Amino acid sequence: MKSIIQNTNNCNNCSVHNAANLVKLGLNLDDVDYVITMAGNPNTGKSTVFNNLTGLRQHTGNWPGKTVTRAEGGFSYNEKRYKVVDLPGTYSLLSTSTDEEVARNFILFGQPDVTVIVVDATRLERNLNLALQILEITDRAVLCLNLMDEAKRNRIEIDTRALSKELGIPVIPTAARRKQGMQELLAAIEEVASGKYVCKPHKMKNRSPKLQHAISTLSEKLARQYPNLPNTNWVALRLLEGDNSIIEAVRTGELGSINTNESVVQS
Repeated sequence: MKSIIQNTNNCNNCSVHNAANLVKLGLNLDDVDYVITMAGNPNTGKSTVFNNLTGLRQHTGNWPGKTVTRAEGGFSYNEKRYKVVDLPGTYSLLSTSTDEEVARNFILFGQPDVTVIVVDATRLERNLNLALQILEITDRAVLCLNLMDEAKRNRIEIDTRALSKELGIPVIPTAARRKQGMQELLAAIEEVASGKYVCKPHKMKNRSPKLQHAISTLSEKLARQYPNLPNTNWVALRLLEGDNSIIEAVRTGELGSINTNESVVQS
């Protein structure tokens, strides 16, 4: 693994990220094969994992139009170039704060090739709330089960194979402060990004028939009005739940403008 030093190729055809939206969100995609984003609750060691992956080749700034800090960096692995974006630490994606809105919009509209969800192994149950919300938005994710050294010290045992089966995504135990598990994490990221590992994430299945009908009906209307909108079912659910930011995005037309494929000038 090494940090990106020179640019020699354009984005490769295997990438599934929405390049136009990522540029609108202020990301430079020159010579990148895959876009990776990192999400997680505060105090999970997410920044340490990010630093281990990107080394000293990092850039910090603000998200376009926001006062929220964004860190991005890069690395190369098996002759592929990866852009890594570290999202703000959040407890949910319900958009009750600017941090949550930034994280949600990047995953939903940017469609990164892989979302690495960093969780604290000593507080797994609490951290899985965010993980399950992310898996409602994207099918391409890796769970980084960090702070395994602390879990071991506290005599906490986690069946990572069973957890992976339940979530439908790779689960990689790590101790980022000791740089343990990083190679395994890189391998999992590559497998998901390249499509070698097809994720089948857990989805909510306990919705009532009436709610499911309402979601389907609204989703069909959204798909007609915004044909390029990813995950219309999730957007429909947020509208039904009264998500003010999504409602405002529909009312003002922002929801349509952010997911078009028009060429834009990077901010």
